[in-house]
Amino acid sequence: MTGPTVEQAITRVHHEEWARVVAGLARRFGDLDVAEDATAEAFVAAAERWPREGVPSNPGGWLATTATRKAIDRLRRESQRDARHQAARMVYDDTPAGPTGPVEDDRLRLIFTCCHPALALEARVALTLRLLGGLTVPEIARAFLVRETTMAQRITRAKAKIKAAHIPYRVPSADDIRERLAGVLAVVYLVFNEGYLASEGDDPVRVDLTEEAIRLGRLLRSLLPDDGEVAGLLALMLLTDARRPARVSRTGELVTLDKQDRGAWDRTLIAEGNALVRERIDAVATGGDPPGRYQLQAAINVVHTDAPSARDTDWSTIVALYGRLVLLNPSPIVRLNRAVAVAEVDGPGVGLAEVDRLAEVLDGYHAFHAARADLLRRLGRGGESRAAYDRAIGLAGNPAERAYLTRRRDQLAPPAGADRAD
Repeated sequence: MTGPTVEQAITRVHHEEWARVVAGLARRFGDLDVAEDATAEAFVAAAERWPREGVPSNPGGWLATTATRKAIDRLRRESQRDARHQAARMVYDDTPAGPTGPVEDDRLRLIFTCCHPALALEARVALTLRLLGGLTVPEIARAFLVRETTMAQRITRAKAKIKAAHIPYRVPSADDIRERLAGVLAVVYLVFNEGYLASEGDDPVRVDLTEEAIRLGRLLRSLLPDDGEVAGLLALMLLTDARRPARVSRTGELVTLDKQDRGAWDRTLIAEGNALVRERIDAVATGGDPPGRYQLQAAINVVHTDAPSARDTDWSTIVALYGRLVLLNPSPIVRLNRAVAVAEVDGPGVGLAEVDRLAEVLDGYHAFHAARADLLRRLGRGGESRAAYDRAIGLAGNPAERAYLTRRRDQLAPPAGADRAD
């Protein structure tokens, strides 16, 4: 196997094995920097050797073994302290492994470990996306709507704080799980979002990330079966992922919700997501905690998936649910989504007025300009719509989104005075 085929294999294995190798090394050696760096060195070694030697029959095992050796070499080089030597000798240690605690999956344990209360919530999420999700700094920066340099500094500071505070890689206790759950849920949802509509790269959808996020969501559900937000997040991901088969056209263009072939939606996932939402509605009705942000977002998706066609969508209920969500999470993106729903109920002029209130904070977010472009188009303001589409296209990193936005822009009437072909 040579040339592009090997490169494709390495890319695929990176998607599939990065988190597993990092998490295994972190558990073994107790050092996040060592785990990440050794894993990266193993992939460099693969890029050098696999074109000559061929892709091994068990790529994940090859990478884990190579990364372990790289970690041991680094620990031996960097320190003569007994603790480091003991870590380096662990590869030869055949004593039984210690207890795993309430979280047995290495990758899920790594998320809980990184979501330590000594770190700011955004730092926890960013660090875990880097270590476990394998996302690049630019991808994480896009998810947080901040500059790449800002995000790089945030991740570096988070690692430094872990070292300075002597935060160990250890199994979280039952109390730790409750304390760190909000950060864990945020991580899983951001991993899912990056997979569902990738912010960079040639693939509009990264199924490896969406599947990993759902897998982690199921593990969380088994760990905390009575937690409403865990159930809500899993339902939200299932209902969203159910629409994935209809989300990108054969020509590689994004297909918006109103234009999707609803017959292509995965009805098994929809049924599972609906069952989780109904479970939470019953729990709230019998005195349970009021719904949180993930439960409300799942309920919004239920309204969408229940509608037999786009014109049958109950937008008034969606606006009401977004109103409750804004009270819990008044982020500009939630307010943008509510404004889009308001436009369906009260008209594009009312929706545009709400969207424009977010101009300062969301100017660097492509979906803000895309929403403006659509509403301006519906209002017949073609020149302004074209300018908004141009801005959205310039900011969009996903190829399917760029293709869709470009086509919509090109469907607008030509600007007044523009040259026309005879």
